Amino acid sequence: MMTPDLYTDVALNRDIPEAGLRCGTVAAFIDRVPHPQGGEDGAILEVFSVTGDTLAVVTVPLSSIEALREDDVFSVQRLTVR
Repeated sequence: MMTPDLYTDVALNRDIPEAGLRCGTVAAFIDRVPHPQGGEDGAILEVFSVTGDTLAVVTVPLSSIEALREDDVFSVQRLTVR
């Protein structure tokens, strides 16, 4: 399982509907948090707008993120939940 360096950009590899985020959303990896009952660790992510404003800070399972690749491209999507 991937553990990125702090403050690097990562991409979601699945939808997080309760946060209004979709697969492919790029976010900054802020911290790793242990699961309180010994389950999968979490990743705290900060999602920014294209103008640099924070849109959301969410915790997702660590397996929900992946490193950005050289063949990735950005696209615009609207946050569906605020």
